[in-house]
This record gives sequence, C-alpha cells and structure tokens, in this order.
Amino acid sequence: MSDFWYCVKHHRVEGPDGCPPIDRLGPYPTQAEAERALEKAQERNEEWDNDPQWNDTELED
Repeated sequence: MSDFWYCVKHHRVEGPDGCPPIDRLGPYPTQAEAERALEKAQERNEEWDNDPQWNDTELED
C-alpha cells in the first residue's frame, strides 16, 4: 500500500521519497485524496471556525 503526500512548497502530490515532512500534508491513502489536501484543510478550518462549542473570547476576571 502506497501513501501520498501533498507538497505545499511545490504544489504537487508526492510519494514517500518527496520533500521533507515540514513541507508536506499527509499521508493520504490515495493520490486523489492528496490532490484535495488544501481543499480539505480549508473545509476543516471553516468547520472549526464555526464550531459552536469553541469560544475564543477572553475570560473576564
């Protein structure tokens, strides 16, 4: 089974011998999922930003 990563430096999908981990998102089980890495990250950010359980206002004394 091969894993795939999305390289944020080169904007492409790579295999295990790609760029260093700091420049990659993943691993993903398929190339298609790795190709959607940035979309998926944006979707998750929006979900977290709109999560009613999250409260990022400062506590008052």
